[in-house]
Amino acid sequence: MNEVSPTGASPAPIRHVVLDRDGVLNREPESGWLTDPGQWEWEQGAIDALGIWSTHGTRISIATNQSGIGRGVVSSQAVDAVHEWLSRELSSLGVDLVGIFVCPHAPDEGCDCRKPSPGLVRRAVEKSGIPAEETILIGDDLRDLEAGRAAGLRVGLVCTGKGHRVGDSLDEDALVFKDLIEAATRIVARP
Repeated sequence: MNEVSPTGASPAPIRHVVLDRDGVLNREPESGWLTDPGQWEWEQGAIDALGIWSTHGTRISIATNQSGIGRGVVSSQAVDAVHEWLSRELSSLGVDLVGIFVCPHAPDEGCDCRKPSPGLVRRAVEKSGIPAEETILIGDDLRDLEAGRAAGLRVGLVCTGKGHRVGDSLDEDALVFKDLIEAATRIVARP
């Protein structure tokens, strides 16, 4: 990952990753909504990727649209239960999160936190204490990347989840990774 900024200088090291949830960390359930921790299925390599970042001192945040809450399809308590389970699971593996940032709004509510708007991402960056220049957002959808760019971050697409369908629509500045383990390996290998 030998990138060069438009000024010709190497970009700042990445010390914080903001990850989308569904399609990046976990496989999306066929129902479309994760309503119970028992439904969680890790995407291949996701646990290992989180471990690599954690071992290297990279801060980790999760920013996820959960419009099922705003649509009345899933309760905020159910989403909270999934995230409480996820936080405990990761903590038991030695992975600490900056936080899990959730947009509960339906698409037509006009909030500033639903990706592609940058509200969630900006909150994650602010809470991490790591500047935007040293943060990357990794998602599986164009709206994730748009939110990251709007927040001033570098962006990367994983080809898990929806990622394999949107690769042809990418701008040249987006990094593309087969999966999260490739993203982690490449990011920590940067000089």
